[in-house]
Amino acid sequence: MELEEFDYDLPPWAIAQTPAESRDAARLLLIDRARRRFTDYVFADLPDLLRPGDCLVVNNSRVIPARVLARDAAGRPVELLFAEPESARRWRALVRPGRRCRVGAELVAGDEPGCRLRVVGIADDGLRIVERADGSIDELLDACGLPPLPTYIVRHAKPDAEDRERYQTVYARPPGSIAAPTAGLHFTAAVLDRLRQRRIEIHELTLHVGPATFRPVKTRRVEDHVLPPERVAIGARVAAAVNAAKAEGRRVVAVGTTTTRALEGATQADGRVRPREGAVDLYITPGHRFQAIDALLTNFHLPRSSLLVLVAAFAEPELIMDAYRHAIAAGYRFYSYGDATLIV
Repeated sequence: MELEEFDYDLPPWAIAQTPAESRDAARLLLIDRARRRFTDYVFADLPDLLRPGDCLVVNNSRVIPARVLARDAAGRPVELLFAEPESARRWRALVRPGRRCRVGAELVAGDEPGCRLRVVGIADDGLRIVERADGSIDELLDACGLPPLPTYIVRHAKPDAEDRERYQTVYARPPGSIAAPTAGLHFTAAVLDRLRQRRIEIHELTLHVGPATFRPVKTRRVEDHVLPPERVAIGARVAAAVNAAKAEGRRVVAVGTTTTRALEGATQADGRVRPREGAVDLYITPGHRFQAIDALLTNFHLPRSSLLVLVAAFAEPELIMDAYRHAIAAGYRFYSYGDATLIV
């Protein structure tokens, strides 16, 4: 399919700059694929929209304070987004502006003279390999790392205390993501309790969101785009729960595109999800045969993005673009801090 088929115009006012007053006060658009119908709810209604016996799977990856502001040898500002460790002292990082950070460039991070960094290499995907000589990168992030808010949030370079709390799911555990698995941001303890009371199962897997989430689709045909691998861990318990639900005719509801890619990528030829630890580079486009998931809870995504392509693959491109037009007309808020959709 052509990339332009996944484009749409979004008024600037529709890009959420702050989270909803409370997590579950975000709006929720129910997209019914069979009836081709859209219905407006709020996220707190989710337990009533799911069925007893549904198997809900979430991504429990914790966002790390990956953004670090630094200065080069000339005192000019440089921004680093630490993406993935190679060792305690050496990480791969997205660096802006990259032209100032060739191999050998030396940087000073934060206000601490001791936080000295050096670019020691450039990976095939353009990420810089950055080394700290006087301590670990983890210690650097703890000392002066910032929540990695997306750049379309105007204050992304100056996040506040609210962002440290709200740009994180309430069930986040293993650290490793450089962007939030945003569909999960709307859950509260009360919503999770009500889901359990309605006998809806809740299971966790881990997919650490990496630079793939920032990589725009630039190929004319969306199928020609390539996604970098991301780290995933699917335990035996969640795999067994998904397989049991499928065998018993119960729905598997994926919370987010990351959970979708993890589960679909771990599904074998026999249709069963296998435990997995390693990397996933599955890129889902229209025509993909979904085997693991039956419903998808996800936020509104950027035009021309691999995330929007995945959602359109699950629900049909024309239906999703109609849903987005409905959401814009109805005043929904888009992207990371915005509202959600439930596609059934």
